[in-house]
Amino acid sequence: MADIEALSIGPGCEVSMYFKLTLPDGTVADETTDGEPLNFTMGDGTLIEGLEMMLYGMKVGEKECLSIDPRDAFGFPEEENVHTMPRNEFAADMPMVPGTVIAFATPNGQEVPGTIKEVTDDSVIVDFNHPLAGFEVTFDVEILEIKPGITSESEPEPEQKPE
Repeated sequence: MADIEALSIGPGCEVSMYFKLTLPDGTVADETTDGEPLNFTMGDGTLIEGLEMMLYGMKVGEKECLSIDPRDAFGFPEEENVHTMPRNEFAADMPMVPGTVIAFATPNGQEVPGTIKEVTDDSVIVDFNHPLAGFEVTFDVEILEIKPGITSESEPEPEQKPE
């Protein structure tokens, strides 16, 4: 009887995994909790590109400790993402403590995090770089389940031009 090779992670695969995201100082920045895994489709934008690339080829049951440098993780901080805003644009009762991360709405309604860097009587300096920009991060992952991606057979046929 022939051995059937275990499915490995590839483009379009549906993946279920546990993960823990750790900073260089050992701080856990994010992790799956309460036994609930992260479920996603490879290539759907759920994961940072550096992590997704390292998952290719992994199989169910594999556990890995993956270090990702800032370039492939959350990027490097960019000065043009730091903005000075009038203090009166913030609620009077909002705690204005440097290091606090606040959700801001963009004109199109998307939420983006901003970290308060400095507060004066008249202004607030807010850093809109990703809070983990500039950090090398480590992901401890455990692959729980892999479902095959959509194959080319299930893609629609190209439209035929009449002759």
